[in-house]
Amino acid sequence: MAARGAGAVLSRAAVVLGLMLLWTGPAGARVHHLTLKDDVRQKVHLNTFGFFKDGFMKVNVSNLSLKPPVGSDDKSSLSVGFSLDRTRNDGFSTYLDEEVDYCILKRKPEQDVSVVILLLDFKTEVVKVRFSAEAASLLPKISFMSEENVTALSTKLLKTSEQSSDSGKNPTKTNQNTDSKDKKSKRSTTSPQSIVEQEHPVHNDRGTFSFQFFFNISSDNQEGLYSLYFHKCVGKDGPTNDQQLFSLDIEITEKNPESYLSAGEIPLPKLYISMAIFFFLSGTVWIHILRKRRNDVFKIHWLMAALPFTKSLSLVFHAIDYHYISSQGFPIEGWAVVYYITHLLKGALLFITIALIGTGWAFIKHILSDKDKKIFMIVIPLQVLANVAYIIIESTEEGTTEYGLWKEILFLVDLLCCGAILFPVVWSIRHLQEASATDGKGKQQKRERKNPGKTSDATAHHLLTDAQPVPEKRSLPPGQLPPAYVLGVTSYAAINLAKLKLFRHYYVMIVCYIYFTRIIAILIKIAVPFQWKWLYQLLDEMATLVFFVLTGYKFRPASDNPYLQLSQDDEDDFEMEAVVTTSGVMEGMKKVKKVVNGSAEPRGEWESTA
Repeated sequence: MAARGAGAVLSRAAVVLGLMLLWTGPAGARVHHLTLKDDVRQKVHLNTFGFFKDGFMKVNVSNLSLKPPVGSDDKSSLSVGFSLDRTRNDGFSTYLDEEVDYCILKRKPEQDVSVVILLLDFKTEVVKVRFSAEAASLLPKISFMSEENVTALSTKLLKTSEQSSDSGKNPTKTNQNTDSKDKKSKRSTTSPQSIVEQEHPVHNDRGTFSFQFFFNISSDNQEGLYSLYFHKCVGKDGPTNDQQLFSLDIEITEKNPESYLSAGEIPLPKLYISMAIFFFLSGTVWIHILRKRRNDVFKIHWLMAALPFTKSLSLVFHAIDYHYISSQGFPIEGWAVVYYITHLLKGALLFITIALIGTGWAFIKHILSDKDKKIFMIVIPLQVLANVAYIIIESTEEGTTEYGLWKEILFLVDLLCCGAILFPVVWSIRHLQEASATDGKGKQQKRERKNPGKTSDATAHHLLTDAQPVPEKRSLPPGQLPPAYVLGVTSYAAINLAKLKLFRHYYVMIVCYIYFTRIIAILIKIAVPFQWKWLYQLLDEMATLVFFVLTGYKFRPASDNPYLQLSQDDEDDFEMEAVVTTSGVMEGMKKVKKVVNGSAEPRGEWESTA
């Protein structure tokens, strides 16, 4: 019943998700196109990409305008432009990502920081490119393109950049002017640090600005993780900043020598295919184990079998999606939709399976309690919401306003799901602790309250049938306990202790899995160099595979598994056993095992040998 309800919810969610994906469609991936209309933000993170040598980025800025239009008095206090930051890993940049109250466009680049500032000057209608002379060899050469003479402009800019790099070794003041208005380059030494500044014209169409620039990674020293930002700083008053709106249409094309993927993402297609094979093999081994031990298999075991195959399918479609992005710069819509659907099913099935194992469904009970149902009413919608947030993040450009919102929603919802699935395990641990503390006495007292004077014999017989067969042709006088009573109590306590130990291990496994995949792996992603970012996905998938294997081992279908020895209280059977025990009609009777749901239950039944 619980599985059917969860399956119905997942099927409806998959249909809704597919319709939503067909309506929105995937994003342009590594060929980005972003349109911002009447945006109020002061800093917009447009993109981050890891470049190897001979990689390049081309940026086409069009329809850049401000609302209200810039007046002659505001041009001096207005600062609008871009910044290009270079780092060696995905950690926080010391220059651009820090929270600052001043306008970063008005700050001169520091000597030891690899950053390029592109400041739009509304008075002279030029873009001023500023960077530190000491960091010139570590930064790519920014080239501007015009419709009139692209080749000549690029050649002149290349010569100017080379002269700037050479002069950075011998700081002297240099002024270089050309007869054409297309380009100006000058060197400033007003401070102890040397700043290189270049000016390039832009196209102005009645307050709407357009220009293009690109750069190429020409040496190994320039390799790194590049982040492109847009900045808007208006005046010194806070309200004035908020009232100034901007509109922007920007197209970004990024490419490494052999792939449109970032440097740290190039190995991902092969990685996902390899991990898909491992998950498929683990699922095949699990199916073999289930077929080999059919008598000990429960419904939850088949649900666990579906999980590695769903995970394998999701990884295959993810690898295909990345393959097309790598080869052509954008995904195929059909493959992207299939991947998102399998990703949703995998995520929901994972959390549902973990929660069902924690509650003991199909192992010790076939109907979930109201408390258990509330957990699923929370986990399933949260998982659907988390996957919707993930899909919106994947199919939305990074610079949009909703991107940051959905990223925060995904982080919060994912943490809530991880916390919710721990509750069933904690409840089971608490229940087993209470049962272990009583050592079987609680059941004896319960039966004594229900059947005074007979329950001791019934309890003794019940524990005796769990411990060893009752000797034939022998009946016990009323009120006398058999010698195996102590053995039965000890056996019951030992089983509870084994179950308690198992659930504690399972709780530790879940906590370690959540902690590693949500915290440790992300810290590794931030700390490692940009070309090793794929290690995050590798560690995440390996942790998931290890968690699947350990969960399957702990709850394998085996007769010696303490989880499968959880007893079920059937008061009617207990009363019948009490009558049989005290009436002395056990002569000529022997114990047989009752098979329920394809597994041997420990409850004894008696049949005549006559």
